[in-house]
This record gives sequence, structure tokens and C-alpha cells, in this order.
Amino acid sequence: MTTTTDYAALSKRLLDDLPPLQNYIGGEWTPGPIGETFMSINPATNQPIATVHSAGRAGAQQAVIAAREAFESGAWSRMPAADRARALRRIAEQIRKRADEISVLETSDTGIPITQIRAGQVLRAADNFDFFAEMATQITGETFPVEGTFLNYTVHKPVGVAVLITPWNTPFMLETWKVAPALAAGNTCILKPASWSPISAYLLAKAIEEADLPPGTFNLVYGSGETVGTALVAHPEVNLVSFTGETTTGKQLMRTGAETLKRFSMELGGKSPVIVFADADLDRALDAAIFGVFSLNGERCTAGTRLFLERPIYDDFVSRLIERVRRIRVGDPLDPATEVGPLIHRRHLERVMGYLDIAREEGATIAVGGRRPDRPELADGNYLEPTVIVDVRNEMRVAQEEIFGPVLTVIPFEDEAEVLRMANDVRYGLAAYLWTSEVSRATRLAPEIESGMVWVNSQNVRDLRTPFGGMKESGIGREGGRYSFEFYTETKTIHVALGQHRIPKFGATS
Repeated sequence: MTTTTDYAALSKRLLDDLPPLQNYIGGEWTPGPIGETFMSINPATNQPIATVHSAGRAGAQQAVIAAREAFESGAWSRMPAADRARALRRIAEQIRKRADEISVLETSDTGIPITQIRAGQVLRAADNFDFFAEMATQITGETFPVEGTFLNYTVHKPVGVAVLITPWNTPFMLETWKVAPALAAGNTCILKPASWSPISAYLLAKAIEEADLPPGTFNLVYGSGETVGTALVAHPEVNLVSFTGETTTGKQLMRTGAETLKRFSMELGGKSPVIVFADADLDRALDAAIFGVFSLNGERCTAGTRLFLERPIYDDFVSRLIERVRRIRVGDPLDPATEVGPLIHRRHLERVMGYLDIAREEGATIAVGGRRPDRPELADGNYLEPTVIVDVRNEMRVAQEEIFGPVLTVIPFEDEAEVLRMANDVRYGLAAYLWTSEVSRATRLAPEIESGMVWVNSQNVRDLRTPFGGMKESGIGREGGRYSFEFYTETKTIHVALGQHRIPKFGATS
């Protein structure tokens, strides 16, 4: 069994050996043309752990040129799908070979507990490449024969240069979630990771380099969203933008890219409801509600942050919830026993704690948590006790706005009509969770909840074949399975005349 000491020693060795992180452009590692660097900070200690070279606007321009030249060359875009699939499987194999290294460095960079990173994120990342490798060979069209006179059929072609902008939470898995289908479809791509968690993108680029893709097929650029991200999205040679992040930023990027009619896939914020009826399996519902909001330190877009409890079970369920949350293990993210680690950045911790002040001002009650842990060994990190807020009304800011931390609000309801109204009375619509033993109720309510995904009697369990995405201000578009290729490919219709159909003869007579 791997211990905290083992992981800590491995983390120290890997970080000591980690070079300054460079950009990867056109198959070459480069510090970029502007000579600027920034630091990545370990959220458990608030000490710098990596120096990162920013690409700047000029580096973003270089990456677009490299990706465009690679696409136009056809070395990747016109490569047979079976060959692209083999390359993607080589990337998956490289990820699995590096799983310990990636897991430990990702934990050190993000604060997410090591057990959740390794099994739930890094190995899933390898699966993403294997899955889309298989999908690459299954991109087929449809045929539309017309009474023996025409054969109409569709083909799917790569679109061009894809810009992939990823967030700081679970960065490695989310990077592969975009890179794998973009490459599988034959596009070239530019990955722009979040500056608060840059290390895993470097590790992904190293794995891709080992897989020996044509130069310029995959590119990596570091830098702020305001400079590098905006420059990429504004560039006229970029065709696609896939963005995961905050809603306001997503809106700005769409405005930036509108001038050149870019294709966008936007996975934005969430404020997902968990609805528990009295007839549900309450033990399982409790487990799922706790896991759904406190795993990944609460920094997940699909977190069930609004818990709606039917009135007859409210008091008992809240009592059990508080007792369980008190026992959640907060600590060093490299400790396999840790369930909640530090938040990603000091500024984010301050933002989350600001919402706790807002909750008190609005008249809500912090039933458990809401403070920094009183433990000397955690004093330097961005730690926050898992928090449950009760006496909440649905119109309060803490029930309406995305907090993105280990914070759960609890609201009672009387009947189906009331809970459906409250669940939908929010600007987001990404995920929802419904707990009931009545099949008729589940099938009646699930379609009426305004969210892109609804799990019935389950926590968030992903199936790569299904579409992922949100409604309202949670985003635009769907990715996952064949739905990814609706975004990452262009659908072309070809009409073939099979006989001598009538053609009007304009100008044939005097």
C-alpha cells in the first residue's frame, strides 16, 4: 500500500526534477517569444513549485500558424482513421505508463486528493484516448437514395484548427476530454490550460510527443486567458473553440470569436439540484449527496450544490448529513486517507469564504464547517472545512450563484410542483440528481428539470457514449461519444445523379 510518505517523497523528487515548463509549438519545445514567466503554486503550502513560460500573443500566433500548416499539409487530417486511432492508443499507453507521475504532480498542483486523482481522473484520461481511438474508425455518414435517380450521402470531414481552453479543476482529465476527440476527427489543435494548474498539460504534451504525431498536430501554449486565450479565439485561422470554465468568461470568448463565425462548444457554470423524496433509499441518497458536492474539493461543475429535501425527511436527513460532514477527512492531498484537500488558490479560498459571509448576511445558518481548520499542519494551505448551510431560501445568493467549493445549501420542499419550480429557478442548467423509488415520478420529473443531464438514483457516473453539456447559462453544445464529432467534424452532403433526371433548359429557345 502506498503511504503519505511515499507520495510525498515521489512528489518532492518529481518537482525537484521538473524543468521550467515551456510551450510546445510545431513539434518543438520553446520558452516563447516574450520572455515572461509565472509560477505555479502548491495550494497545500502556497509555495511555488514550477516556473512556467508564457507564450504571450506572439506565441499564440506562432501556435496557430503551426497548427494551420500541419492541417493543410494533410499529414494528420488526411491520415487514414485507423492510423490516427493507433496514434491515440499510443498516447493512452504513455499516460498509463506515467500514471503515478501524473497523479502525484496533478495533486501537488491542484490540491485534489491523490486517491481521487489517480483512479477517477488520470486513468479516465487514458480511457478517453482509447475510446475516441475506437470512435475515429466509426465516423460514418448516412445515405438518402431517391427512387433510383439520386444517391445522396453524407461524409464527415475535419474542420481545421481547434483551440481547446481548459479549467484549473481536474485539468488533466478535462484536457484529454477535448484533445482526444479533436485529434480523432482529424483536426489539429492548440491547448491553452489554466494558469493556476499548468503542470498536467506539460505531462500530456510529453506523452503526445512520445506518440510521434506529425509536428504541429498538437500544440501547447501557456499564459493568461486575457492575453493568450483572447488572441487564440480572435485569430481568423482558428475554426473551432472548445471552452470549459466560468460563464462570464465563456460569453466574452463568444463575442471575441463572433467576428469570424467560429464554431463554439461551451461547458460553463452549474448550480445543480439534488432532489430527495421521502420514498427514496435515503442511505444511498445521503452517500451520493455528500460525495457529489465534497469530492474534488467541491471544485466541480456538476457538483450537486443545492440539496432539496421533502419536508417529512428534512430534520432527520439534515441531522445525519451534518454528522457525516463533520467526519470528512480534511488534510494533505498526498495522504491516501484525505477526502477533502485545499482549494486551488488563495484568491479562490477568499472568494468561497466570502459566500459564507453572504449566507450569514442573508439570514442562513452555517450548520457545520465554514471555517479554516484549526490544525497547525494545515495553516499554510488553502483549506476550508466542508460546509453545510441551512435555513436557506431558494432566492438567496448562496442558492443561486456558483460557489465552486465544498459548500452545500439545504432547502425543504412540500411537493413535486414546488421542488420543480425551485430546481428550475436558477440561471444554470448543467446537471441534476433525482432520488425516488417511484418510477412514475422519476419519469415524470426528469424530463421537466431544466438541465442537460439528470441522474436518477445515482451520483454522477459518466458514460463516454452519452452527450455531456448544459442548458441555459451552463453552456452550448454537447460533447461525448458521437456527439463530439457533431462539433469536431464538418458534415458534407454529396449528391450523385444516377440517371438522366430533368434539367430545365434556360435560354435554349429564341
